[in-house]
Amino acid sequence: MTQTVLTAEHDYIQLDTFFQSLNTRRVFLVCDQSLEFLTIRHYFEKLEDRLGITVVKFGDFQPNPQYESVEKGVQVFNSGNFDVIVAVGGGSAMDVAKCIKLYHNMDKGICFLEQSIIPNDIPFLAIPTTAGTGSEATRYAVVYYHGEKQSISHPSCIPTTVLFDQSVLKTLPLYQRKTTALDALCHAVEAFWSINSTEESRQYSRQAIQMILTNLPAYLYNEEAANAGMLDAANKAGKAINITQTTAGHAMSYKLTSLFGIAHGHAVALCDRALFPWMISHTDRCIDRRGKKFLQGILLDIAMSFDCKTPEEASQRFRKLIDSMELSIPIATPEQVLLLETSVNPVRLKNHPILLAPEDISELYHAILNP
Repeated sequence: MTQTVLTAEHDYIQLDTFFQSLNTRRVFLVCDQSLEFLTIRHYFEKLEDRLGITVVKFGDFQPNPQYESVEKGVQVFNSGNFDVIVAVGGGSAMDVAKCIKLYHNMDKGICFLEQSIIPNDIPFLAIPTTAGTGSEATRYAVVYYHGEKQSISHPSCIPTTVLFDQSVLKTLPLYQRKTTALDALCHAVEAFWSINSTEESRQYSRQAIQMILTNLPAYLYNEEAANAGMLDAANKAGKAINITQTTAGHAMSYKLTSLFGIAHGHAVALCDRALFPWMISHTDRCIDRRGKKFLQGILLDIAMSFDCKTPEEASQRFRKLIDSMELSIPIATPEQVLLLETSVNPVRLKNHPILLAPEDISELYHAILNP
């Protein structure tokens, strides 16, 4: 699927063109509370008066959205004869909107998670408010059902159109600014070394890494051009991970996030910070079907993307970059370390190019928590 990318201009005139080209009369707007602080809020508030397009907002969900919120969203969507779904927000808003798009035409008497997805052609516009998850470019969504994380994947939930609006990043707190940038960087790096990488995904990874390194200093100072650049970089990293899926860094990060209450990008960065040098010294245990030499070439390609001559030099630059963010490192009890070691889902390790035994995971967690 080819995704159309729009860049916000004066008064969001390109959104007028987008809606008018679809003969839109009713918009279903999935948004989190951040919309109240964004300039684009005024656009949607005035849309009916200006163009006769009714906008109905749905925000009845929390971070890490529950399945029940998706059910409510499907009910509201199906009662309104909507022409377009629009998602404004971070990963949670995107996840809810994706699920509503996927599930609205399913049997309401059966759990949506148990049914086969029937693709539909409802236009779907995504407006990301962070430069990190790249969710607007991926076929993945996450909801929680009876307390358990459920991963949904289907290509028909990828937004057909994306609007990059650098102004949405102006109010992003510094901690979220740091951790979302690291999330995008880790997406690009993990997609690079994934066993599912392709020429296309590696090109996206290469571009994303270079763009993040170029824009990061000014982005941390909230400069407009750098904000725009980071939105583009996160999208490219998302396109890479959409092809390859995540690897061990993400698999090891999830329990860190829930156990210590740190942001996802924070946790992933700590994990990949320990993984990168470990991988360089363990290529003899490569399980990528393309072989050890191929993996070594990939690590060298990653190094070149970091403007380094060797993988070792790149892993050092990667580490120094993460350290420069001055993110906290959790202090874990022996019981918490054991919980972390047993929390890693083996299925989520299947994309990693080097075999990770339980003792390796233990070693890595100790390196993560005791750098």
